[in-house]
Amino acid sequence: MFVNYRTGDGDAVAALLEHELSGRFGTDQVFRASKSIAPGSRFPQQLITAVRRCHVLLAVIGRHWFEPRKPGEQPAIEDPADWTRREIIEAFESGAVVIPILADSPRFDASQLPTELAELADCHYRRLDMRNSYADLARIGDDLAELVPALAKLDSRRKEPEGRPAKDGRERVGRLRMRDGVGAVGGDLSGTVINSPRGPIHTGSGNLNSGPQFSGDGMGVQYLDGGDVRDSRQQFGGVSGREGGRDR
Repeated sequence: MFVNYRTGDGDAVAALLEHELSGRFGTDQVFRASKSIAPGSRFPQQLITAVRRCHVLLAVIGRHWFEPRKPGEQPAIEDPADWTRREIIEAFESGAVVIPILADSPRFDASQLPTELAELADCHYRRLDMRNSYADLARIGDDLAELVPALAKLDSRRKEPEGRPAKDGRERVGRLRMRDGVGAVGGDLSGTVINSPRGPIHTGSGNLNSGPQFSGDGMGVQYLDGGDVRDSRQQFGGVSGREGGRDR
């Protein structure tokens, strides 16, 4: 995908958009000029090549996108030499999907655009509001995953089916639920670590009341191995009933 923006109008939004999408789909999948063009490269050819290869162009449109660069000048989008304009036109000609990203900009219509860019007004847009950036970025990412199957396969937010191994190969651990201060754990507990428990933890068989008792400062784990178990509750932090232990 290609992030199109005008310097001085939407730079920060373009950088945020590129950063989020690179993290989700991979940095090689997102082209943004200031990040993707190496020093010393001939940027005109790099830009044109990148636009022609992209499946989607995201056109960041800020508050001043339709205004002249300087008082008395024509609007930048009227200038045939304007790279923002040239990239969008090239994307249309190459058949890429063009998505306007409105960043602090009102909705626009064809009357505000030169003839060469008139079809941009017909493209369904998305908003990227900095006050709601998390949800807006997630929605844009979801749109791209649906539009481009190749991106969907690279999507780091793809959900794993229930009961299947997670991406790192570890099996899912059963759900942990708390009821009256007692942890009820289901699933495979191999590799479970209990951090800083207080009070005794019974790991064998036996009666906690009649078996060996150990005393200490309460900061470690005490193992009791004898007798018959009469009370199956595990006490963490010396607390039982409705009060919970320390936050992990």
